[in-house]
Amino acid sequence: MQAGPVIATRGLSKDYGSGRGLVELDLEVGQGEVFGLLGPNGAGKSTMLRLLLDLIKPTAGSARVLGLDSISDSLEVRGRVGFLPGDLALYPKLTGGGVLEYFTQLRGGVDRRVRDALVERFDAVLDRPIRQLSAGNRQKLGLVQAFMHEPELLILDEPIAGLDPLVQRSFHSLLSEVRAQGRTVLLSSHTLSEVERVTDRLAILRNGRLVVVDSVENLRRVAVQRLEIEFAAPVDPAEFRALPGVVDAAAVDATVTVSFEGSADPVVKVAASHYVRAVRPQDGDLEDIFLRYYRTDTT
Repeated sequence: MQAGPVIATRGLSKDYGSGRGLVELDLEVGQGEVFGLLGPNGAGKSTMLRLLLDLIKPTAGSARVLGLDSISDSLEVRGRVGFLPGDLALYPKLTGGGVLEYFTQLRGGVDRRVRDALVERFDAVLDRPIRQLSAGNRQKLGLVQAFMHEPELLILDEPIAGLDPLVQRSFHSLLSEVRAQGRTVLLSSHTLSEVERVTDRLAILRNGRLVVVDSVENLRRVAVQRLEIEFAAPVDPAEFRALPGVVDAAAVDATVTVSFEGSADPVVKVAASHYVRAVRPQDGDLEDIFLRYYRTDTT
């Protein structure tokens, strides 16, 4: 197994000349992590993944993958990495089985028991030409080819795109198994619920720049908190909106939902001046953190 970071970038940049790309990225991903890369389309996620695999050349900076230089050792890197691109393109005239056989031979052979188990797990369609398959069925084949050689590192760009909920569940279970084996996953997504569910740490990119890296647990701690308070009779939410730290308060019938930062003490004291039937804390939402970074200006 890899000693030190599995992925390490220093000042990694890609200038497309159009204001989009990647700007001086410094990032490390450790062994056994499932690391999420989060941001909307155009944030630089796919650019970073392609730079790691030498599919495009950096304008500046460097990257090391599995202890190897991403450019001079790119062939070895690709041999040890499982990659699912966000713009997956497969040979349209080949069947699903033909595509997997092609990738098997390209990699010098794989354990067919592993490949067949993945095919069954994702219910991949093997007997029809690629051009006849839905986007979701093509994505299943992409996942099988990425995982079938049991790589040390998986780089997955929007891996659940087009997958139905049952297949997504199988994918999440597979990620847990990969993590337990000490292998590493770097996945990109623009969906917060996805990275919350499966990652240990995540990075948020905005306009090609890294704006935060932290564990999901720590980010939850600083997220806006919510209390759903059910009263015996309707209460004016304006009583809560005036409190320090309160971001919002809204009422539906006799229930008031209060969103706040910091201590809950002021909220609880105002609530206690009325007859309270129930208090239900709501899970912290990373959406609030995401929006906090994206509602600032883009300079």
